[in-house]
Amino acid sequence: MTKSIKVALVAGEHSGDLLGAGLIKALKQRHTNIEFIGVGGPLMQEQGLKSFFPMDDLAVMGIAEVLKQLPKLLKHRKQLVQYLIDEQPDVMVGIDAPDFNLTVEKRLKKAGIPAIHYVSPSVWAWRENRIKGIRQSVDHVLCLLPFEKEFYDKHQLPATFVGHPLADDIPLEWSKNDARKELNIEPHGKYLAILPGSRSGEIERMAPLFLNVAKRLFAKFPELKFVAPMISEQRAEQFNHLVKQHAPELTINTPIGNSRLTMAASDYLLLTSGTVALEALLIKRPMVVAYRFHWLSYQIIKRLFHAPFFSLPNLLAGRKIVPELAQAQASENNIEQELSVLIESDNHALLEQFTQIHQQLKVTASEKAADVVDSFL
Repeated sequence: MTKSIKVALVAGEHSGDLLGAGLIKALKQRHTNIEFIGVGGPLMQEQGLKSFFPMDDLAVMGIAEVLKQLPKLLKHRKQLVQYLIDEQPDVMVGIDAPDFNLTVEKRLKKAGIPAIHYVSPSVWAWRENRIKGIRQSVDHVLCLLPFEKEFYDKHQLPATFVGHPLADDIPLEWSKNDARKELNIEPHGKYLAILPGSRSGEIERMAPLFLNVAKRLFAKFPELKFVAPMISEQRAEQFNHLVKQHAPELTINTPIGNSRLTMAASDYLLLTSGTVALEALLIKRPMVVAYRFHWLSYQIIKRLFHAPFFSLPNLLAGRKIVPELAQAQASENNIEQELSVLIESDNHALLEQFTQIHQQLKVTASEKAADVVDSFL
């Protein structure tokens, strides 16, 4: 009888849940006798993961926000480490969430369990001295972006560029008309999709700004229509409440759980930083990326961050190809101006650059990640 394999995976938010689900699916195709434990969201659980506690408990962003949740996070981490050491998995895969996962991985590695970190912590952007801690915590890093592997090679830490699963999932061409049909929205006219984030705090902070910009654009381009995809009913309710407060004159459709399809149905996008900007690039729609951090988070970040850009499209291109506006720069006036330029341009050259980057990242990421995990089993 073949020995059963046990893989531990820990994801901290929606983007990690996507990566984890793809990896689990690829591993299940190779092994029939495999079990998955750890922490994950609905997609990983659908693939068979038993989640030790709800993934949403880890989905906290920003330094000030983390401080509020610190006692709960520390308790979760201590209990999870003990549980995983008791369970003795063959390998541990921490997916993103480096501030939580690297400590878990370090303790497991110390207990003789091999540790892999999936999604490179952005050491190339800030806190480069963390590389020493990462080397002590993990045996291998799976990099989503091509320039990250070079960084680890330089520091003699085994790493593999696996590409991005989103580049495999999202087609090279996505028809706007088909997406509109599927969403059941008016097929004609110009749409602006508003994506103020997936967390409650982000929506509270970003939606009023984005709605004020939408009002200005509507006054300038009265033919413009608006959609705002939301991750859940709860977030849609929160957003619609803010619409009543800040832009009662606008009609904004809020599809639930269909952010990619909504982006594909749109002509232009106004969004926050993060994975959503990469999705927008892969769907190939012109965008403006704007973000405002909590004041305390920003004071710390601006002293430590040293990458030339904060949005993934610009980091991948190695130059500024999309407008990115942070903190004071993310004003109604600046965002409106940048979107007006997009609305009045043909954007053909920009979309060609998006296609080139898509092809570079489309290298069957889940399969490549599963190859590395397999090498540790």
